[in-house]
Amino acid sequence: MMQPTVERITQQIEERSKLKRSAYVANALQAAEQGLNSAHGCSNLAHVMAAQSDQQRLIMRQGGAAHIAIVSSYNDMLSAHAPLKHYPDQLKSALYRHGASAQFAAGVPAMCDGITQGTAGMQLSLFSRDLIAQATAIGLSHGVFDGALYLGVCDKIVPGLLIGALHFGHLPAVFVPAGPMSSGLSNPEKAAVRERYAQGQASRDELLEAELAAYHEEGTCTFYGTANSNQMLMEAMGLHVPGSAFASPVSNLRHALTDAAAQMLVDNTRHGSHFLPLAVQLDAKALVNGAVALLASGGSTNHTLHLPAIARAAGYELRWEDLAQLSQVVPLLAHVYPNGVADVNQFHAAGGVAWLFKQLLEAGLMHQDVYTAAGRGLDAYTREPYLQDTKLQWRDVAKESRAASILRPVDAPFAVHSGLHLLAGNLGRAVLKTSAVQEEFWAISAPARVFDCEADALQAYHSGTLSGDLVLVVRFQGPAANGMPELHKLMPILANLQANGQKVALVTDGRLSGASGKVLAAIHLTPEAAKGGVLSRLQDGDIIEIDAKQDLFHVHVKPEELALRSDAQAPSNAPLGYGLQLFAAQRRWVGPADQGASFLVED
Repeated sequence: MMQPTVERITQQIEERSKLKRSAYVANALQAAEQGLNSAHGCSNLAHVMAAQSDQQRLIMRQGGAAHIAIVSSYNDMLSAHAPLKHYPDQLKSALYRHGASAQFAAGVPAMCDGITQGTAGMQLSLFSRDLIAQATAIGLSHGVFDGALYLGVCDKIVPGLLIGALHFGHLPAVFVPAGPMSSGLSNPEKAAVRERYAQGQASRDELLEAELAAYHEEGTCTFYGTANSNQMLMEAMGLHVPGSAFASPVSNLRHALTDAAAQMLVDNTRHGSHFLPLAVQLDAKALVNGAVALLASGGSTNHTLHLPAIARAAGYELRWEDLAQLSQVVPLLAHVYPNGVADVNQFHAAGGVAWLFKQLLEAGLMHQDVYTAAGRGLDAYTREPYLQDTKLQWRDVAKESRAASILRPVDAPFAVHSGLHLLAGNLGRAVLKTSAVQEEFWAISAPARVFDCEADALQAYHSGTLSGDLVLVVRFQGPAANGMPELHKLMPILANLQANGQKVALVTDGRLSGASGKVLAAIHLTPEAAKGGVLSRLQDGDIIEIDAKQDLFHVHVKPEELALRSDAQAPSNAPLGYGLQLFAAQRRWVGPADQGASFLVED
């Protein structure tokens, strides 16, 4: 039996999206039929095969076998993507063994928020998601492929790949992750050094040593930010080989899982055992499964932007209200940093994705009757992979969590409410996540301290002027203002103020993502300041009230007084040397945060 709220919200999404979804699926199936009947000229096909090996040419000329696209975000600047370097050759060999051919169709850009945090480069981060979708489309536009393997891991990359893939929804798709690096310096220890550095109590050398000890080799960062939330999401939506989200990038198991992705995709093409185009596979039930798994695991708030954008690409309208209502009935079952002290490797060892999904399925919180890359039904994703004599196998997970401090069952959760809140009031609408915030800090009523950029707020902290209880307001950080950067550097200073006995909170039209932690933070505020939201009329001293239990979000200023105030103007001194001018059109046409903050306009 499905949990009633989960069932109702799924039906609501399907009902409100009926016309757009039916048109999307019809177009995708028509595209599949056109692709089957289309005939490239000899010159076109010669270009396709020009650089191929004799064996690959033979497969392609004979016909009757799948030809697969590989789209990758590999670069060796990002530790999470560095393992992808050798995947294309490995996948081509695996596909060849199954009688298929393949080509590396596109490399998409991939940037790291950890590198760009606190710099102007962060202003391109969110926009890179839609650019990745477009780059994916360019790679697939040659129209010669029967399916595609998508290689990516981090923040905007996986959502961008998926949005691009959904615009080629007539093709089957499998996503191929790389896995997390081994555990280094623990995330709480790293955060403590950052907070001491913000107070001037740790040197830059000490800070760098701590960071190097935390980020020390190839693989995804080990905290549960957007990168690892992406992998949870792809698994919950049935787009992975089961159990591949968090296997080590240097293990034999990872190698076997990557080979299995090739076989799984071939099986899902017209030339395999069953044809499963992505447009059919990714339906409302799969979207809700992804949302539920994200909530139950305490995943990244970035997905309150990505999920609506992904849904729109699949012909659905997913709203913040849907996520907030799900959050009320989905319990918090995982404590992974920043919601706890464990990292994703410890989460994986405790039972990980498979154990979590089994709990959610048995409680009727996830849909079992879905199409996945592994076949019909989500049961395959409740079993864990292992190698037996070098052969990939799956087995049942333990009945009990291997670490109750990391993973708990539905009947004994860390919290009955997963922790994602939708705030609404005279300031607008904002997202708030409480899963890492102690309950004593869930409510505040305090004077605003208003800043127009992150740097000015940091300067105020270092000059000692952020005294007393306060709500730190950082505006002109929305998508239309400057691309909606993540404001990572505010968390250590606010944590220090809170630890010193001040009541503090953050209000911003920007993002925090995986950095969301121990401080109350109303983020993704819309309407944003640059679009004339009330945020642009706030002044120092205005009393702002936030109450997570009541989802209350209010500035105590009379409406007539707010109406008389002039809108503040966004800072005009755009940094040079980051190519920001190239993205002027994106800032001009981007949609609001609650619709996914996308500049891609759907018909």
